Amino acid sequence: MAGVGKLLKQAQKMQRGITEAQQKLTDERIEISHGGGALRVTVNGHGFVHALFIDADFLKEDKALVEQTLLTALQEASIKARELHETTMSKATAGFSLPGM
Repeated sequence: MAGVGKLLKQAQKMQRGITEAQQKLTDERIEISHGGGALRVTVNGHGFVHALFIDADFLKEDKALVEQTLLTALQEASIKARELHETTMSKATAGFSLPGM
């Protein structure tokens, strides 16, 4: 039964690590800039959009250009957030292994 106790302690440690990692991801900010800084998107480590800035002069550009630039910025922000999420969570669960798996 000593193995079960060790496994339980390991699981509790991992749970604390996951909770801390989730809080870190919530607090983390990633800012993506496109159009020479005319458009900025800020997301957290979970991919939640916190801020969007569009320069007034940039809005005078062609509608399709503005839409494409915004789409590109949002996609890049999503990718960066996903990468940060995966890295952070893999660190939180590192070293945890179930016997027989």
